[in-house]
Amino acid sequence: MKHTTNSQSYDLAGLYTLSLRMVIGWTYFSAFWRRLILENKLIPDEKGYIGEKFNHFLPNALGIKPIIEYLVTHPDALQRSMMTFTIIEAIVGLFIILGLFTRLMSIGIFSLALGILLGSGWLGTTCLDEWQIGVLGVAGGFVLFLTGSGSYSLDDYFIKKSKHFTQKKWFQWLGSGVFPISRPKIFVLTGSLIIFALTLYTNQYFHGGVWGTLHNKSVKPKLEISNISHNNSDLKFEVYRTEGADVYGSFLIGIHVLDKNGNILKEFDHKELSELSKDHIKNHYVAKVKPGKYSLVIPLGAKADIHIGIGDILQKEDIHTLKLIDISGIEWEQRIR
Repeated sequence: MKHTTNSQSYDLAGLYTLSLRMVIGWTYFSAFWRRLILENKLIPDEKGYIGEKFNHFLPNALGIKPIIEYLVTHPDALQRSMMTFTIIEAIVGLFIILGLFTRLMSIGIFSLALGILLGSGWLGTTCLDEWQIGVLGVAGGFVLFLTGSGSYSLDDYFIKKSKHFTQKKWFQWLGSGVFPISRPKIFVLTGSLIIFALTLYTNQYFHGGVWGTLHNKSVKPKLEISNISHNNSDLKFEVYRTEGADVYGSFLIGIHVLDKNGNILKEFDHKELSELSKDHIKNHYVAKVKPGKYSLVIPLGAKADIHIGIGDILQKEDIHTLKLIDISGIEWEQRIR
């Protein structure tokens, strides 16, 4: 009698989470739908390539930055990973919608959402978009792991048909039905507190959302300048875009080489930068710095070595500072050692 009551309780719990199951399932299945059915976004060097969007995560990812950097510096491995992730998202999303092996798929939901949270939780121009998607996905995956699926699921269909595999202990862990733990209150409380702590920590880490000053790294572009060197004919520097909107580039309209008093020794305007030869740009990642129609375009996460000619600066010892100017009016300066 007690087992029957527990079974009915879990059946109702699974039924009550039906809308959550279907929405979360579509959230992940739609990634496959968008990338392969509506458009093909898995082709490198074509507009909308998902690998370039993955590159946008790199500058401020939490904990998984080495993995992202490895992939964006190895294009073949990146493409294979993007294809694998897309297939996994399709399977996990579809199985969650159908309610098949719900608890196993909920672990997939939890893991995918955690990856989104750690990789892109800092992104979002007007709201904390990716952070919200990540933490809600983690919490939703945990809830579905607890409840499994009730009515309107294949798990329930197989249980009602008394299929042999549904009587196995492993199915209770990976499918649906009564959750096989003796102290569910402690398990639920512990899991919930861990997820809540993760929520507070990432909210503070990415956005200062718990205490101190709020910040949003997706609002305006930020460029880091490093590794500056020069000889009699060329000046070389590394530029790395670490902040700003992921859907909008930084448009460089000016490069100035200055002396110690701030006087311009050499100037490159927007026209010269828009015509900069690709031989003068060595990109590190799949997100590429490249000449645009009216400027030098620097996508989020892009890093490149840039060469500019300074042969007409006669007194090389006067070279002191490099200045980059964005179309928005933001300027970045770096002392030349």
